[in-house]
Amino acid sequence: MRFVFLAFLAGIVRSQVTVYYILGQEPFATTTADPSVYTGLNAYTPIVLNPPPPPDPAPATAFFIQLVNGGTPGASIPQPGQFFGFSIEMSVANQVLGKNSSLIQVPFLNLMANIQERSGGVRIRVGGNTQETAKMVPELSDGRILEKDLTQVTNPTQTPPLVFTPDLLYMMANISSLVNVHWFIGIPFFNTTPFDLSIAVTGQEILGEALLGIQAANEPDFYVAHGHRASTYNQYDYFGEFSDLIAAMGGSENDINRRLLIGPNTADQWSQQDVWNTGFVDAYSDNLAYLAFERYPQDNCAATFDEGNAVDPQQMFPFYLDHSSSVNLVANYLNSTAYAQSKGKELIMFETNTASCGGFAGISDSFGAALWGLDYALQLAYANFSGVLMHTGGQTVYYNPFTAPPTNESTYHQWTVGPIYYSALIMAEALGPSNTSQVLDIGANGGNIYTPGYAIYEQGTPVRLALFNFITDSSGAHDYYATFSIGGGDTGQPNGTPAQVKVKYFRASSVSQKGNFTWAGQTFGDNFASDGRIQGEEDIQTVGCDQTGNICSIYVPAPGFALVFLTDEALSESEGEGEAQTFPTTATTKMDNTATVDPAVLATSNGHHAAVDGLGSTSRGSNDATSKQLHPSLLFIYACAMTLAYFI
Repeated sequence: MRFVFLAFLAGIVRSQVTVYYILGQEPFATTTADPSVYTGLNAYTPIVLNPPPPPDPAPATAFFIQLVNGGTPGASIPQPGQFFGFSIEMSVANQVLGKNSSLIQVPFLNLMANIQERSGGVRIRVGGNTQETAKMVPELSDGRILEKDLTQVTNPTQTPPLVFTPDLLYMMANISSLVNVHWFIGIPFFNTTPFDLSIAVTGQEILGEALLGIQAANEPDFYVAHGHRASTYNQYDYFGEFSDLIAAMGGSENDINRRLLIGPNTADQWSQQDVWNTGFVDAYSDNLAYLAFERYPQDNCAATFDEGNAVDPQQMFPFYLDHSSSVNLVANYLNSTAYAQSKGKELIMFETNTASCGGFAGISDSFGAALWGLDYALQLAYANFSGVLMHTGGQTVYYNPFTAPPTNESTYHQWTVGPIYYSALIMAEALGPSNTSQVLDIGANGGNIYTPGYAIYEQGTPVRLALFNFITDSSGAHDYYATFSIGGGDTGQPNGTPAQVKVKYFRASSVSQKGNFTWAGQTFGDNFASDGRIQGEEDIQTVGCDQTGNICSIYVPAPGFALVFLTDEALSESEGEGEAQTFPTTATTKMDNTATVDPAVLATSNGHHAAVDGLGSTSRGSNDATSKQLHPSLLFIYACAMTLAYFI
């Protein structure tokens, strides 16, 4: 029997094409910096970009959308509610998921519960570059479940060898017992003679049905560039290694795992068609649970590795602020999605986000990134992908969907919820938990790239509309009204527009705004402000429709997003059965109480009497006033905080 305590835990971590340390860096060395220049962790950078000016010519601010009942040509395959999931860099799993199987991150559970309530469950991959060097050991001398060995870094991406214990997998299993999370893991592929199958064997034993798939190689098309294979290595060599892996999994302990493999997991160094031409899918059809690719639309590697000619985020910002970004990116995969369908396989975008090497300051953490992430996910669904996993790393990246506070701040700072998490939450509501939703890009507003829209169908009936406005304009001149009809007109169908619809808005003052976005009036706040539960009063707008004229008009602000629920059932389905289950904190990491103060107030305060009146101090041990009295209720709260929360 395992005891599970739920706790706020955190740590300074490093991540994915993640920079684990800068060459030549001396940890703990004394440095000086211009106080006007931010020198802190990338995950919390205050850099705010300027939003692009409104386009000229401006798109129409009123347009019509015709919807029909009974299905429509061009709609996607039925999509799972769990379409939008997460990829967690393996090296930071002990910061994001929990310290160990007995101390699980409460905010993480709450964040996953939010999505489960709307979609029915969540798919999460634990892996990335660091899975390739990961080695399982029975235990670590310091009691941890995962450690990096920076002294053994030998490759250009600075990915350190990783050691972990089975308790990492037990922690994942315990999470699945609390929230409906299913997992993807990966087999190390840098060394294939022999393969180390310990994570697969132990993962199957511990995770059981919660294990969805096992990745065979992570971006093998980059192995040559990163020094992990000979210069002649190509897709045929990968084909052979996949065969070797299956042979290595010949024992009975891998009877299930042999049918859970995922490939080819390539990025963009080999053409997709060249991979398919090897006969990969036909040869290994019985072994392939999923097909997968990994792709970031841009990269910030020049800045991350100080290579020169770094991308200017301000110049790059417009790339993410129109529909063509997602359309053009996904267009590269249309032949592959059709091929996957012809072979009866699901295709997943297994790792992606705004940009590789950590994303861009001011872009990846902006409201614009949330709109981009949602549009990208809907476009992938429309193109017949069967899922997307948005990557999360540590404190050194800009694009995290969610970030735990640094360890030394974990007693007084909470989590930071990024824009991509909002994208995931809204996508869960857009698709709902029916697993029958079909997505159609409706070419809204004459196909204008700044005002795209999607219709979501279930069983041939339109149930939701998703309407975007990528433009920033506080004057209201670029707000728009989209008027839709269901049936009627030239469709040959009877009028089907309802008497009223419900609308949820995703809003911010600008595409460059950071934090405090609102989804139906609720928010996860700013940096260090969230326990994983959405805060505020939910605001769902009711819009009356003209059934005589068979029309309904929906307002969309600039910038913003509107999710229109065409039936009451569509709304109740997406919202679940009430508030998401939340989890208590049942362990504490330190005994210090820390007050938070508005920085503006603190900056102008003279401190009043300081310690003269013995009223307390922010410096531990400088004043014993706080120890003179302790209310009995506080003793009770502390006692409760240390009690057992769950038995597993």
